[in-house]
Amino acid sequence: MSKKQSNQPTTDNQSLLGYFAKQEKVFPKRVWGQYRKLKWAAMIVLLGIYYCVPFLRWERGPGLPDQAVLIDLPARRAYWFWIEIWPQEVFILTGVLILAAIALFFITSMLGRVWCGYACPQTVWTDLFVWVERIIQGDRNARKKLQQGPWTWEKFYKLTVTHLIWLAIAWATAGSFVLYFNDAPTLVKSFFEFDVSSTVMIFILSLTFSTYLMAGFAREQVCTYMCPYARFQSAMFDKDTLIIGYDSERGETRGKHKKGESWDNRGDCIDCTACVQVCPTGIDIRDGLQMECIACGLCVDACNNIMDKVGRPRGLVRYDTANHMAAKVKGGEEKFKFFRIRTIYYGALLCFVGGLMLYALLSRAPVELHVLHDRNPLFVQLSSGEIRNGYTIKILNKTHDHKLYHLSVDGLPDAQIDVSAAGDIDADSLYVPADSVSSYHINIRSNVDPDAPRDIVFTLEDHDQEVRDTYDAKFITKRK
Repeated sequence: MSKKQSNQPTTDNQSLLGYFAKQEKVFPKRVWGQYRKLKWAAMIVLLGIYYCVPFLRWERGPGLPDQAVLIDLPARRAYWFWIEIWPQEVFILTGVLILAAIALFFITSMLGRVWCGYACPQTVWTDLFVWVERIIQGDRNARKKLQQGPWTWEKFYKLTVTHLIWLAIAWATAGSFVLYFNDAPTLVKSFFEFDVSSTVMIFILSLTFSTYLMAGFAREQVCTYMCPYARFQSAMFDKDTLIIGYDSERGETRGKHKKGESWDNRGDCIDCTACVQVCPTGIDIRDGLQMECIACGLCVDACNNIMDKVGRPRGLVRYDTANHMAAKVKGGEEKFKFFRIRTIYYGALLCFVGGLMLYALLSRAPVELHVLHDRNPLFVQLSSGEIRNGYTIKILNKTHDHKLYHLSVDGLPDAQIDVSAAGDIDADSLYVPADSVSSYHINIRSNVDPDAPRDIVFTLEDHDQEVRDTYDAKFITKRK
């Protein structure tokens, strides 16, 4: 075996080990500019909504929760201000999720990954954790030095304080999430009285740990390896999608520049790596659009600040479209085309689904009738010659008042309805409490021709004739 051949396995092993290199921690540098201000504004607004909404009150009447936004699992209800969603209306929640997904696709096709850069929970909480880290440990170089240096009292103290604050934020985050499923003031009071159920505590502890892990340690790795959106977002891009780009035609050839030197025969990029140092995912935007880029705009602020210092025009790194950049290289001017076939398609779909959801909400009936035919027996022929069918009916009273309902049947001659219930209850006085479901078993008798089953219609009306609902069913007269 030759010497070259004997060394080949070693080279392959070293190359293989490169794929398993330890993930280097990203220490984003502080930057100030219009996009950093926009991110701070978005963070404050979103965190304010998240932490404060459970404490908003909304009067619904006696016996009903007065929390504006509440998912009441024991009562099987979801409340959103004036909207009350029952389990039978889970399609509304499904529609909301579909609407949110289409809206995300619509915004992405026009403005790129602005959701990731400004409103994604992972981005918002990571920004908050990085801000705490910077306040306690210092800016980028100080944090790197502290991280890589030996253990000292200063390092122990700063890391301990940082992690304690992180845990406090994570605890508040988890607690606020649980408040959406419980009455907020009551749960907060119970917590300080050490009277919280084990279920609530398990959820709080698990969510605290996940928030602490994701925002404190995983950070950009969530966006790169865990989030599926980063993998397929390019399918919604085209050459007119607004992205963050580096103007290589203007910036190259890059190189260091001293004050007073000529800018002739060289690019505007002075290779200061400021855009890399501020990037929360640690990429170099000068290498082109990358999956890890979350379009936060911090590299734009960093580059603009450098351009101001060296006296060059802003916009070397900027929000732009591929077509607009190409047109500028050719000396032309390409207008931004936000509304095109792709965005019109998403917009039309968004309006369609939104219209369906609005119609579903506006046309919600305050009462619902459900009918289930007895399976055994399907029918009974009485000695009088009448045929009897049994049904179980469920009446959903979605109003906040107790109601008496009248039940009738169309499609049968001389139909008689018998209600199997304790007390003096008939088809003219079916009682359903407010915001409740009542179930009754009924028998229907009729002198119907037994040759074929009949299509019948159940009609339910309240005594004030304000609301009604119908249900199509079958009256079985013979076996198949």
